Amino acid sequence: MQNVLTVSEQDILYYIKLSCQMPAILDAIATRKILLDAALKAGIKLETDEVQQAADSLRLSNQLLKAEDTWEWLEKHYISLDEFEELAKTNLLSTKLADYLFTDKVEPAFYQNQLQYAGVVTYEVILDDEDLALELFYALQENEITFPEIARQYIQNPEIRRAGGYQGIQKREDFRPEIAAAVFAANPPQILKPIMTPKGVHLIWVEEIIKPELNEQLRIQILGDLFAAWLKQQIEQFQIVMQSDLHSSSHREITQFKSSQVVTTN
Repeated sequence: MQNVLTVSEQDILYYIKLSCQMPAILDAIATRKILLDAALKAGIKLETDEVQQAADSLRLSNQLLKAEDTWEWLEKHYISLDEFEELAKTNLLSTKLADYLFTDKVEPAFYQNQLQYAGVVTYEVILDDEDLALELFYALQENEITFPEIARQYIQNPEIRRAGGYQGIQKREDFRPEIAAAVFAANPPQILKPIMTPKGVHLIWVEEIIKPELNEQLRIQILGDLFAAWLKQQIEQFQIVMQSDLHSSSHREITQFKSSQVVTTN
């Protein structure tokens, strides 16, 4: 027979406090309160079929493909069926509120920040020796060597070496500022003059700069960014106060523990 260890709600709250998770949890609670209040003021309504779709999406995102999977998941997370529906409603309200507030602001945000959404295809070799990097840079310019040859010779990681130093499609935010400035100012295909960073000397081949297009995926990303920034701004306008005797009770527990360790000597 398996032993039973009982955990109270007070134990849970106390652990959250000791593990320094309280600020993040208070922010999350405040975010939900702000979201629900803003949705109410905006007059946002939820239709039954919308809630059902949101619940289905929630199940799918958690890989709850069968009824048994759902019940096991609910039990594991100590969530009732009504609370699961409430979670689906909150997710749906968040989506609809974001649409309500920012749908017409997505396109202007895109055009104001096109550089942020541009992509670039690069190949990179990081060296320890600046003189060697410059030597290889000039050799590339004179067509005395190719970038794949440099990658095969100087990249230690086998997978990256086999790919010739290929870094994939990256955004401006993926680079250090000094590298991003040079990469996005390039005229591809172009080899950049070696760039020094704390990681070493970067020898970078810029193959292509991909101009951003406002497709559905990017539209959702921008909408999410605008909504997240708005929520953060809303939270900063409040002082979050927790109504609880957790502080005093935890203080008593620590005091009692300390008292039990006192040894009196004559």
